[in-house]
Amino acid sequence: MLNSLFQKVLVAYNGSKSSLNAVLYGIMMAKIYGCTLKVVYVVDSASIKQLSISKLLVADEAEETSRSLEEDGCKNLGYVKELAAQKKIEVESEILHGAVWSEIIHSADLWKADLILIGGSVGEKPLYSVHETVSKQDSEIIGSAHCSVMVVRDPYISHKFRLLK
Repeated sequence: MLNSLFQKVLVAYNGSKSSLNAVLYGIMMAKIYGCTLKVVYVVDSASIKQLSISKLLVADEAEETSRSLEEDGCKNLGYVKELAAQKKIEVESEILHGAVWSEIIHSADLWKADLILIGGSVGEKPLYSVHETVSKQDSEIIGSAHCSVMVVRDPYISHKFRLLK
C-alpha cells in the first residue's frame, strides 16, 4: 500500500503574498492529507554580508538590518502559527540565517522533507514566462533540491483556505 506521497512538507516563507499562498497551501495539505508541516524563514545574512564587504552597509547598519529581519521573521512565523491554529494544525517553524536557497535546501535535507513548497507570483498576462514569476532564489531551490519542489500559484488559495473546515 502506498502511503501519502508527501509526509513531510517544508514551506519557504519570506512574508510576501506569494510565499503566504505557499503557507496556506501547506496548511491545507496538512489538514487534508495529514502530512507534517514545517515553515522556515531565512534571514538573508549572506546578502547582508556581501553589502558590508562592498561597503554599501557599515557594520552597525548590517547588524541593525539583520536584527530587523530576525524580528520580521518572528512576527511572520507567529502569524503562520495563528493561521495553522485556525485549522487545528500543528506547524513547526524555524528562523535560519545564510543564503536563502541553500538554507532552505539544507533544512529540507536535515528534516528529510518529501516536498518543498515555494510561492510563485501569478502573472496578469495569459502567457507569462517562468523568468517573470520565479525568483533567482526559487530557481536555485528548484534546481538544487534533493526532494520534490512545488511552486504554488493558485490565485484563489486564500478563498479556498477560508472555506476549509
